[in-house]
Amino acid sequence: MNKILILLATVIFTACGQQAGQNNQTENASAHSHEAIKLQYTSYSKYYEVFAEADPFIIGQKAEILAHFTKLSNFKPLSNKTIIAMLQVNGEEWKHVKHQPSREGIYRFQLEPESAGNGKLIFVVKGELDAHQIIVNNVKVYTNTDDAHEIHHKEGPSLVNTIAFTKEQSWKVGFATDSVSIGDFGPIIKTTAIIQSAQGDEIVVSAKTNGIIQMNGENILVGKEVNKGQTLFNISGNQLASNNSHVRFIEAENNYKKAKAEYERHKKLAADKIVSEEDLQNFKNQYENASVIYKNLKKNFDKGGQQISSPIDGFVRQLIVSNGEYVEVGQAMLVVSQNKKLLLHAEIQQRYAYLLGKITDANIRTPHNNKTYTLHDLNGRIVSFGKSTSTDNFMIPITLEIENKGDFYGGTLVELYLKASYDKKVLCVPNSALIEEQGNFSVFVQANPELFEKREVKLGASDGKRTEIVNGIVAGERIVTKGAILVKLSQASAALDPHAGHVH
Repeated sequence: MNKILILLATVIFTACGQQAGQNNQTENASAHSHEAIKLQYTSYSKYYEVFAEADPFIIGQKAEILAHFTKLSNFKPLSNKTIIAMLQVNGEEWKHVKHQPSREGIYRFQLEPESAGNGKLIFVVKGELDAHQIIVNNVKVYTNTDDAHEIHHKEGPSLVNTIAFTKEQSWKVGFATDSVSIGDFGPIIKTTAIIQSAQGDEIVVSAKTNGIIQMNGENILVGKEVNKGQTLFNISGNQLASNNSHVRFIEAENNYKKAKAEYERHKKLAADKIVSEEDLQNFKNQYENASVIYKNLKKNFDKGGQQISSPIDGFVRQLIVSNGEYVEVGQAMLVVSQNKKLLLHAEIQQRYAYLLGKITDANIRTPHNNKTYTLHDLNGRIVSFGKSTSTDNFMIPITLEIENKGDFYGGTLVELYLKASYDKKVLCVPNSALIEEQGNFSVFVQANPELFEKREVKLGASDGKRTEIVNGIVAGERIVTKGAILVKLSQASAALDPHAGHVH
């Protein structure tokens, strides 16, 4: 009897459990079918990006819109602007004006449509003198809640191999995206160039007399800035037994004073007709010759010797002599450079000879700071290229001239990418968009402004700033062009949640 009662209780308990489970499943399914749905809208104008998360638009119901506004000039949040949100359907319009953001770059709107159909959502950013529109097309207004919830079953963006990187995160770092496009990309000649000062931008200062170098109290060192006319050091011949500049200066001074006195005396005698005009002319010539010699020595010498001064404003690029060293006339002593105009000398292989006449541009990369400049950035030009080779060197020389607007130093090496004109159209991306992992390259393709798909790509040629993409992405897709490594690092710091980090 007890066994029968226990068995009956077990059956009743099991049946009740099954019923309760079915009820829970029904409630969960009902709750799931009516869970909150958020639609995502993305649009770009000339100046702004908008990424909005909104409730479905349903007749007679207020829809909340949380919109993130980003300035495309620097991908930072838009703030302190009046923005109007307008929903237009079938010729009708509903709007909401916000004069201040809820948070920097984030605006909240409420719209209550009264007509169903397909329309567009317009955001108007008002400035002091003008207004700018950002238009989101293909926005649907539903008749009732059930129709709106049908979109919940539609396939959204795939989360496979994607990384969430919120707008709040991207606003805090160096970040940018751009559309991939097809453009001109001709053959690239990659080589190394040595930097040299341009002619006229550098002057070698040579000795004008024999003597001993005497440095002034101020140190003259390589790299020291100097001004035009600034005295750098003296060349003294006081200690020389022969060709003594000091002796020559004293002799010239005495000859000048004597000739001047003789000329002045004979000029008075000529006025009294005591000496002839011919004699007066001879004394005048002697005086003028002595004056030229003396003034020339006085200009370049004093009793301490010849003064060596800087012929231009610039810096001491090379100091060839030392204090106390003996120099002779014409000997180079130092090099003063302005470092404004520079020459890039490179040599290329003969197999590129047919492209030399087609080279129209170049990119220059400095290895010490990994910066890349275009020839246009540096107001540069191609000066010349070789028309032949020699038995000593089978390479073909090419020379470019640039203005030193970057961190360029004479005598150093740079990477040079010579760009030839060509009618080939290819898909290119900035080098900053590429992520390398064990020899494989990837880019981050934007699914929406907060969700990015990691996509492997195959590379072609590179010009130092942009790289050809053979396959992996297509024109029109939007990729991360700045801050790609930060997107990659965010994968390890947070779970995959496209809403992570939002402050709603």
